[in-house]
Amino acid sequence: MDRLDTSRLGGWADLPFFKETLPGIEARLSAEAGPVFPPRASIFRALELTPPERTRAVILGQDPYHTRGKADGLAFSIPPGFGGRLDSLGNILKLVEAETGRRRTRTDLTDWAEQGVLLLNTALTVPEGKAQGHARLGWSRLVSEVLGRLDTAPRAFLLWGGPAQKIGARLKGPDHLMLPAPHPSPLSAYKGFFDARPLSLTNEWLARRGEAPIDWAGPDAPADVERA
Repeated sequence: MDRLDTSRLGGWADLPFFKETLPGIEARLSAEAGPVFPPRASIFRALELTPPERTRAVILGQDPYHTRGKADGLAFSIPPGFGGRLDSLGNILKLVEAETGRRRTRTDLTDWAEQGVLLLNTALTVPEGKAQGHARLGWSRLVSEVLGRLDTAPRAFLLWGGPAQKIGARLKGPDHLMLPAPHPSPLSAYKGFFDARPLSLTNEWLARRGEAPIDWAGPDAPADVERA
């Protein structure tokens, strides 16, 4: 496996992880016998799209989808035209509709990233068919350094699932909006994910700070959904 491209990391590029830990991770990825997701060109996509100076909110998940063609480098996002089960994203789309009254049709969450939502997982890669297979590969250091850089100014942190909440507990900034919730996976969403109102609470917090809200539904979503 060739070296991962770190040329588009912008304000993240000087994190110690990239010099001190990434070479070892690259060596271990090269030794993998099977496919690794997301595609290598997309591994750092979340950091590339949402530099620290533009990050207003962080959605922290667990690890990428381990199904072929599903992971795109943004936590919970799925490329257009995937055609398979949406699983966690399906529950997120239900949450968007419940909180905004608009039905999101896009599975690709690039528009969230472009609005300043860092869509990060606690592990940035996963072997095919092996959920949490790279949970101990060394990615946690990168995530800790990313959160450390973001700890210097108030941000909203949506921590979905146990691994996200564990690493998010290291944040020290007193003015963050901290929103822990169960992971949106079908295996755990029933434990309270739909009751947490993280999207509305994030936008209310941004409004109090004089900032524009996040358009969670997306620009092509219908204006209103008839509520049951």
